[in-house]
Amino acid sequence: MHPFVRIALELKARGHDVTVVTNAYFAPLLEQVGLPSVPVGTVEQFDDITLNPRLWHRLHGLDVLATGIGLRISPLYRLIEQEAARGNLVVVAHPLAFGARVAHETLEIPLVTLHLAPASFWSLHETPVLARGLGSINALPRPLKRVLLAVSDRLTDRVIAPPVNRFRREIGLPPVRHIISRWWHSPQRVIGLFPNWFAAPQPDWPPQTTLTGFPLYDERGATGVPPNLDAFLEEARAAGDPPVVFAPGSGNRQARRFFTAACDACRRLGRRGVLLTRFTEHLPHPLPEGVRSADYAPFSSVLPRAAALVHHGGIGTSAQALAAGRPQLVMPMTFDQPDNAARLQRLGVARTLPPVRFSGATVARELAALLESATVASKCADVARRFDGIDPVGHTCEVIEGC
Repeated sequence: MHPFVRIALELKARGHDVTVVTNAYFAPLLEQVGLPSVPVGTVEQFDDITLNPRLWHRLHGLDVLATGIGLRISPLYRLIEQEAARGNLVVVAHPLAFGARVAHETLEIPLVTLHLAPASFWSLHETPVLARGLGSINALPRPLKRVLLAVSDRLTDRVIAPPVNRFRREIGLPPVRHIISRWWHSPQRVIGLFPNWFAAPQPDWPPQTTLTGFPLYDERGATGVPPNLDAFLEEARAAGDPPVVFAPGSGNRQARRFFTAACDACRRLGRRGVLLTRFTEHLPHPLPEGVRSADYAPFSSVLPRAAALVHHGGIGTSAQALAAGRPQLVMPMTFDQPDNAARLQRLGVARTLPPVRFSGATVARELAALLESATVASKCADVARRFDGIDPVGHTCEVIEGC
């Protein structure tokens, strides 16, 4: 959600009439930052998805998402249909906003697809890690990669295609295939919200693709660091003992094991820790000495005062740690997370642990290796310098305005 909020704010600042269409769960944030919004989907539907423990399963997570996708295709399409009557409309959409993709096809509405992570671009050249455990796929011969991609394409279509084609049939359109590998890209304009040094464009990516860079929005200026956490961070800085920050993902409501391991790792290392989650029922009680928690805090305010970040591999979280120049320990679960984790490792700034090995002992061991490595520290500093003097959000808005 954060990248879309940041881009919407910039478009509004440029004088455009902007409306954000998303689940009602995000209405308070949008009201807080002054963005008009229209809900598609209820808070109850959002809770049904995020409370489902299968959401983060590497095989079943897409099944859970497909339920939510199916519920919003028709309402989103009808909303765009109504807005189109006002004229001069451009739709900027997440790739899973399939109602927007269909509207582009039938109503000829200009459409820009925003891809948050490079895993959205399938390629026979540099193939993304499509699932945990497939990290060595690029070592395979190209004919074998072609077979694996075809199988993955068929499996994702089996889950995603039914709700898409059901709606297409209702409005008299033929069915589509290859939804995740091809169809979800706008034929007009595709933007990758990451830089080419994180993922270089491949020859078989859609030719209408432009990479603009990480938006890096984290509500800074709208949401502050809680005073008790700010005081803790300042105390740690004065003592020369920056904490390790643990963040399993803003929508992760099955993180009890993650936080138990986090507290144990801090105890083993004798380090301070910060636990970030809105779902405090998953935190150990009481928290160990030297460990604090907060519902939310902007990474751009926290990470410069931290030693390292332990997280799930979400692209926004990864980007914030790259910009702050902090080493990362990643526990990728599903979706784009395994590919992001692999790219962070190749940059030399991160190590990874699968969920099954994520325990206090292993987290402590991996963190110690990261924090004691002069090579990792140097790589982190080198990457952080790449964020100097760039304007990814401005570039993104220029591409959108070009439509």
